[in-house]
Amino acid sequence: MKRIVIFASGSGTNAENIIRYFKNSNLISVVQVYSNKKDAKVLERAKQLEVSCLSFDRDEFYNSDNILNLLISTTDYIILAGFLWKIPTSIIEAFPNKIINIHPALLPKYGGKGMYGMHVHNAVVKNNEKESGITIHYVNDNYDEGAIIFQKSFEVLVCDTAEDVAKKIHILEQENFPKVIEKVILENE
Repeated sequence: MKRIVIFASGSGTNAENIIRYFKNSNLISVVQVYSNKKDAKVLERAKQLEVSCLSFDRDEFYNSDNILNLLISTTDYIILAGFLWKIPTSIIEAFPNKIINIHPALLPKYGGKGMYGMHVHNAVVKNNEKESGITIHYVNDNYDEGAIIFQKSFEVLVCDTAEDVAKKIHILEQENFPKVIEKVILENE
């Protein structure tokens, strides 16, 4: 059984979708949800789905080995589902090609520090992009620059608002993220 820990900072719709997807799997299990916000809605969602939760602060994440040591003892893969902090090098080195992130744009466009959520969708609309989509990629030491695993795009219509783009992105995330995670894990094992 391969164990997943999900890192999330916000409401947790992607985390919930991943937990539900693997709920009855004999091969992959979501064992915990970690958040950098003790009041993040994702923690409530995880508890309702009977998944253990942990929240931590910046000091614990960056200036101690507590999180790293917990991960080493409890997980095989780390999934970032709306997690907004940069992953420390020590964790990246301990989990080479085993940390997977989803980004709400077609990288390398609209990636990097500060490019998340509505910031991305507003930029896509403002720049009159003809398409947008999702990118699922491995995590390295730079924001949104790890090797791309999967991309899926859609046409951005002239009449689309940033909110319309966000809705289309959400649909792609829900349809594809758990399946791509499963494929990566099964192919690597």
